[in-house]
Amino acid sequence: MNRLKVGAFLSSFRLDLKNTLAKAQEIGLAGIQLSSLPPEINVEDISEKKAAEIIRIFKDHNLVISAVCGDIGGFAVDDEHEAMIRVERTRRIMDNTRRLGIAIVQTHIGFIPEDFNDQSVVIMRKCLEKIGKYGQKIGVVLATETGPEPASTMKRFLDTIQIPAIKVNYDPANLVMNGFDCIGGVAELKDYIVHTHAKDGRKEKDAQGRKEQPLGRGDVNFPEYIKAMDAIGYNGFYVIEREVGEDPAKDIAEAKRFLDQF
Repeated sequence: MNRLKVGAFLSSFRLDLKNTLAKAQEIGLAGIQLSSLPPEINVEDISEKKAAEIIRIFKDHNLVISAVCGDIGGFAVDDEHEAMIRVERTRRIMDNTRRLGIAIVQTHIGFIPEDFNDQSVVIMRKCLEKIGKYGQKIGVVLATETGPEPASTMKRFLDTIQIPAIKVNYDPANLVMNGFDCIGGVAELKDYIVHTHAKDGRKEKDAQGRKEQPLGRGDVNFPEYIKAMDAIGYNGFYVIEREVGEDPAKDIAEAKRFLDQF
């Protein structure tokens, strides 16, 4: 049995749901991170009937849902009215996530500047406090993705909220591609990490103008990364995310084999 729980991002396959799950099962993945997949799935609108259908088809393919992607553009806005609309949309996604029997919604909250008195940060904090309290009530956490700022800045900001339902989806490639330390950041955010994306990238663009790279071919030191995750006691999913490339299913299969060595 493989030591790591390896999954993949639903939309990374660029297939419909049935073919994605069949391919994921063929590759030997343990799970899939659910995301909107028009016209089949809209994470903001999942009825009890639709949830039961999704749960059934995952079970039929011996797969679980690792988390739900609820990315709606973040909360780093200057318009508080718009921010509250996004809070309500996120609450609906959290309700639908609970309907699926899942406890993690992954999202991007927006860029966190060093000045926490910035108006967008004040509004972002207010949004996350509302979402966090709601998450505690229904048993669902909101996991913000790393990347736009160093892990130390994200930790300082999250420490100002101190609501257990606000967590982190750790993406080492996003940090690397922005020139930040993705290994040391694990220890920084150890109290918040509940989910991670297995993605690779380079600090500089390659000949095709891309920073993202197939797993093991970028600047993320995966042996050290996984060692750092082991050190904080992480035992959740490593979800392969592939946003570029001509043959994503092939890249995901190769990424799975790469992760299996650990």
